[in-house]
Amino acid sequence: MGKRHHELDGGGGDRFLDAVDLDSDKESLLSDSGSRQDAGSVPDYGSSQSQRPRPGSLPALTMGAPGPLAVPAAEPSRAAGDATTVSWMDLPRKDQLVVLTLARLSEPLVQTSLQSYMFYQLKWFNPDLPDSVISSQAGIMHASFTAAQFLTAMMWGHLADSNRFGRKTVLLIGLTGTMVSCTGFGFSTSFWQALFFRSLGGITNGNVGVLRTMISEIVREKKYQSRAFLLLPMTFNIGVIIGPILGGLLSDPAGSYPGLFGDVEFFRRFPYATPNILSAFFLFSAIVGVWLCLEETLESRLGVRDRGVELGRRLWGFFHPSSVAAYAPLPFQDTSIVVELSPVESTHGSFQSATPETPTNTKTIRRRYTQRLAFRRIFTRNVIFTFIASFTLAFHIGTFNSLWRPGTPTREVGMAMAILGVLGITLQLLVYPRLSARLGTVRSWRVFLVFFPFTYFLVPFLSLVPSSAAPPSPKEGIAVWFAIAGVLAFHVVGRTFALPAQTILVNNCTPHPSVLGTVHGIGQTVSSFARTLGPVLCGFLYGLGLSHGVIGAVWWGLSTVAIGGVMASLFVREGDGHEIWLEGDDDDE
Repeated sequence: MGKRHHELDGGGGDRFLDAVDLDSDKESLLSDSGSRQDAGSVPDYGSSQSQRPRPGSLPALTMGAPGPLAVPAAEPSRAAGDATTVSWMDLPRKDQLVVLTLARLSEPLVQTSLQSYMFYQLKWFNPDLPDSVISSQAGIMHASFTAAQFLTAMMWGHLADSNRFGRKTVLLIGLTGTMVSCTGFGFSTSFWQALFFRSLGGITNGNVGVLRTMISEIVREKKYQSRAFLLLPMTFNIGVIIGPILGGLLSDPAGSYPGLFGDVEFFRRFPYATPNILSAFFLFSAIVGVWLCLEETLESRLGVRDRGVELGRRLWGFFHPSSVAAYAPLPFQDTSIVVELSPVESTHGSFQSATPETPTNTKTIRRRYTQRLAFRRIFTRNVIFTFIASFTLAFHIGTFNSLWRPGTPTREVGMAMAILGVLGITLQLLVYPRLSARLGTVRSWRVFLVFFPFTYFLVPFLSLVPSSAAPPSPKEGIAVWFAIAGVLAFHVVGRTFALPAQTILVNNCTPHPSVLGTVHGIGQTVSSFARTLGPVLCGFLYGLGLSHGVIGAVWWGLSTVAIGGVMASLFVREGDGHEIWLEGDDDDE
């Protein structure tokens, strides 16, 4: 049985689908369309926005010259174990995925670099303030970013779905806003200036949702999702390891390296500008890469001219003149996008436009959808429970990272976290894709959600581990080190496997592809709210419990929240990203 679609990838990277090998019979068609109906839905064909069964009973035809009636082939069944044969090199459009990965890497480098010196920068603003006030200011500074994201992430997701903006424009705005934010933060000389620029970074940044949306549109086959959606959390983990090192080495060079920079006026006037300048350079490089190399994935903007990509192809053609192919998009015809691919001669490293005399190979793709789902119809039962589970996961993970103070030297904790961070990346690279293929996304997600209640329940008992140092000295010794590493290992393993699966489930719960960016924006809003509320609320409860001698209360409460997340996961199912069908939708999967 042949494939239902082929992908043709020219030198410039544009893709289009070509329906081929339509060799199934009527029986396979009926079984395919029948098996892919939305269970329990009541069709209503009188409305243009009705929930309707998937198309499939009509043949898929190209928009070219009339041809014989053809029947699309049913998708062959794939055993779960077959997905283990998919490797990283099998991922489609690796050029686009590399650009998205580098765009994502720039942000955790900025955020984690800042965390390594934020306390000392706040102390530099006003050395007379006690450490307790500085700690409160640091908490406000952390919360300001996520709180600002909570207010605007849904808006950026909605704009990413709009014809006027699209995915790429919103991503460029977010990267530019983050670059301005970190530059301003580095040159701030007061708490309020730093707070303003930190909030500006959160207001303009809806990039995580947009990046997830673009990955899902570039990698649309589910067999690749377990690897493709690992790219963002894996990249974040790399940034978490590298960022604090860069921040620690570059902050306050005049004080850290007085023999080299002690007499440099700039470093004495702006001691924390250097790491932010480097962060701004990373972000600027990401902006240039996105502008020149990243292609828009929003279907309604596929025919819009992209001058950045055009310039990128010209630059590529200048250095690689033998591999140039130019693409000339033609106007829309009905609901189809017609794209001409024509070989071009290169003269002095520049592109020549295709002429009528140039032999062309014209291909046509049918738009998957022509209407946009109303916002009120986004919140299906599956979407709601998926967001509840996403909220609880972000709530307790964000709170754990904020409250984790094991009472041992930071050197040992840092070493343990660095080792476990490398372990997490290794597990994501080598183990998660195979495990997810064997168990399925939902089942593996539920299994590893159970790790979190046990982690939080065990944290208070670290105080009972015998130490080689007498009080009031910090706890030391091999037993303490192994106990801390064990608790952290539980958390890292749970986070390593649960977070990518959570992203896939948020992506696939989308009821219609026209609101994919909006759904990811809502998901980022939910996550930002949870990461803002959790540390603030539980930080207050932690202090309250500490004053009453009940240190473990907040951790056992966090364990209860994690149990609630496990219970919510039982009501979540993995969707297919197209639960609701509107008039004009096309079944191209």
